[in-house]
Amino acid sequence: MSQKILLVEDDELMARMYMRILSYEGYTLETAANGQAGYEKAKTFQPNLILLDIMMPVLNGLQALEKLKKDPQTQACPVIMLTNLADKAEAELALQNGALKYVIKSDYDSDGLLSIVREVLPATD
Repeated sequence: MSQKILLVEDDELMARMYMRILSYEGYTLETAANGQAGYEKAKTFQPNLILLDIMMPVLNGLQALEKLKKDPQTQACPVIMLTNLADKAEAELALQNGALKYVIKSDYDSDGLLSIVREVLPATD
């Protein structure tokens, strides 16, 4: 059974790129375009990992993280925050609120992101 990843990303181009890379590696993916939709989808899809963008409409990534970590149904799922902002305070807040890692998108190419995902979720056949 393949590992499930929920990608919460409002940038369609980034979402497509991540989906292509991760599905090629054998992960099962679902996407959501904002934090609220991501939170709701996490409850039904029950992913093994959530990749959560910070700057999004409706509910931003930090707000969504807070909801995910307070909900007994989703609190155990590891969350990796994704952002283009190198804001140290925001990174620390995300980690304090339960995020596993904080990834600045521009610092990682697709292989870099994939290796971070593999650390948390080894691909299964």
